[in-house]
Amino acid sequence: MSDTLANDLITPDADAAPLLNQPGVSMLKAAPITRLSLRAREATLKDAGSAFGVELPVKPMTCNTGQKRAVLWMGPDEWTLLAPADDLKATFDAIEGKLESHPHALVDISERSEAVIVSGEKAVWLLNTGIFIDFSLETFPVGTVTRTIFHKSPVMVWRTGTDTFVVEAWVSFMDYVSGLLVQSARELEAA
Repeated sequence: MSDTLANDLITPDADAAPLLNQPGVSMLKAAPITRLSLRAREATLKDAGSAFGVELPVKPMTCNTGQKRAVLWMGPDEWTLLAPADDLKATFDAIEGKLESHPHALVDISERSEAVIVSGEKAVWLLNTGIFIDFSLETFPVGTVTRTIFHKSPVMVWRTGTDTFVVEAWVSFMDYVSGLLVQSARELEAA
């Protein structure tokens, strides 16, 4: 996978000031996107992927990407589908149309979560201030995605580049998550 895994989909919010910008690490608010949660059985995965335009991964902690599309594995029968914000209705309708005769659950969760893009040579250090996961490239390569806890908040972490991560949290937790990341970065700056 390249170092630009999600650059055509996960982009900085042009209207938001950088949350953090210091030597070695930056944090930018991500622009809004379409987020869909899909729960489905294995028999319907090919149809769902065909309707979405990207095959659904079946290997834990992985993702598949296409042009302005990404599918993140969240569990044995659960995926998060990401697409441009203005593609919500067309994407939702295409998947529902393809799966209408199969048991499944497709839910628009676009407003539930927000994301920040944490990047730079000190990004791993910053994430490890609240997440106790080995983020080395050997253990957590580009394209790896997981749910975990950042201090006391549930988050999703997706490595989209060698030194770039997307950290997603529910809207009600994002000020807490981003605030602690900024506070921790001050320690790095003071060191």
